[in-house]
Amino acid sequence: MNPVSPLIQLVDDDDAVRESLALLIGTVGLRVAGWKHPQQFLAGFDREAIGAIVLDVRMPGTSGLAVLEALRSEGVDQPVIMLTGHGTVEMCRRAFKAGAAEFLEKPVDEEELLEALHKAVRAHGLSRQRLAADREVRARAEALSEREREVLGLVVSGLTNKEIARALGLSPRTVETHRANLSVKLQVDSLAQLIRRYGAWVDGAA
Repeated sequence: MNPVSPLIQLVDDDDAVRESLALLIGTVGLRVAGWKHPQQFLAGFDREAIGAIVLDVRMPGTSGLAVLEALRSEGVDQPVIMLTGHGTVEMCRRAFKAGAAEFLEKPVDEEELLEALHKAVRAHGLSRQRLAADREVRARAEALSEREREVLGLVVSGLTNKEIARALGLSPRTVETHRANLSVKLQVDSLAQLIRRYGAWVDGAA
């Protein structure tokens, strides 16, 4: 089964612009969902999809900048590319301050837009992969017993088995058993891998 291609949310009240951009974006294998009304977009777009948002700045009712700020306040992580036919320095500054990935002027250069989209989609895909990996690490670590968490924290701190045994009032053999269990439960093959994957979790849980 072929993986689903990234989805571009295209928000522009101008029918002709929206349709022409949708055709352009579709030529490079990206899916497009077109939206004429910002409020309908905010209420109905797919927040879970890998992709990006192309957002016109000047629209009746709700401006593109207001939509961008709403997206960020709601925690939407999809990169946003802003389009405008009448850009100003202040408008550009506000867009980037609100988290825009790119700010392009109309008429949009096709190659520039496609390059910005490919960059945004790659970044979003990598971000989601890191997020999924972080969730997996957290879930595995939180499934440990209280004693295993104690051992994990001391291992990450650099203590030897004998030092851990003294600190916790255990035998070195028991510590070895706990470390073996940690390797299995956390799916790591080496001390370096354990520290790299779980060191930040230990620091946060401390």
